[in-house]
Amino acid sequence: MTDTAVLLQTRDARGVVTLTLNDPARFNALGDEMLAALQMALAAIGKDETVRAVVLAANGRAFCAGHNLKDMAAHPDRVWYQDLFNRCTKVMLAIQKLPVPVIARVQGMATAAGCQLVAQCDLAVASSDASFATSGIHYGLFCATPSVPLVRNVPIKRAMEMLLTGDFISAQDALAQGLVNRVASPDQLDAEVEQLVAAIVRKPRVAVSMGKALVYQQRELGLEAAYQAASQCMATNMMDPDAQEGAQAFAQKRKPVWPQG
Repeated sequence: MTDTAVLLQTRDARGVVTLTLNDPARFNALGDEMLAALQMALAAIGKDETVRAVVLAANGRAFCAGHNLKDMAAHPDRVWYQDLFNRCTKVMLAIQKLPVPVIARVQGMATAAGCQLVAQCDLAVASSDASFATSGIHYGLFCATPSVPLVRNVPIKRAMEMLLTGDFISAQDALAQGLVNRVASPDQLDAEVEQLVAAIVRKPRVAVSMGKALVYQQRELGLEAAYQAASQCMATNMMDPDAQEGAQAFAQKRKPVWPQG
């Protein structure tokens, strides 16, 4: 990556990639440069079959403050606004469409579209001093796009309270409401993220990839269609050499030795 708005680093030989939002002076706001850099990085990751997991981190005191209202105020044009939100939506969908899990590593605050970014990730680990809000309502702007992943993570009444009041919730509240998976003290945040990553990369990539896609597909379907999609997914999955080895290992009461990564 030559664009420093997002730093891309392959952490180790396991194929774990870290993407770091790198505009701390603007609280990692999702402006033009940041969105373009994220889209480029996610597209590259999606084509790399050696990647097993992605950690989305941030530099500075904030994880992400969402869109920059100063920029938005400077462009009072509906076409400009629509383009901004469309590009942000493409980034969010790219995260969901990646064939590997994306884990948000959240330090500091995650507000508005920054909270949306956390909710859109497959998993999230937060520092105990992190905080979350859909704060646009304070400035006359309902956080409509952040509401999309928020209501798919958080019970509707909790989500509505966040959206209608704009008030911050703590990391512990976010954990209780299902917005994040784990909370750790600041000095243990990386260790907690690593524990989750390690548990994922020990599993076959094909099963993880198929499973992620199926979960998001079936969530939008009715019950019967969801079962049909899930049945097809499992049948296809069972034809994979990793699943065949897993079944044989179970039958033989031994640990599986995966033929593929």
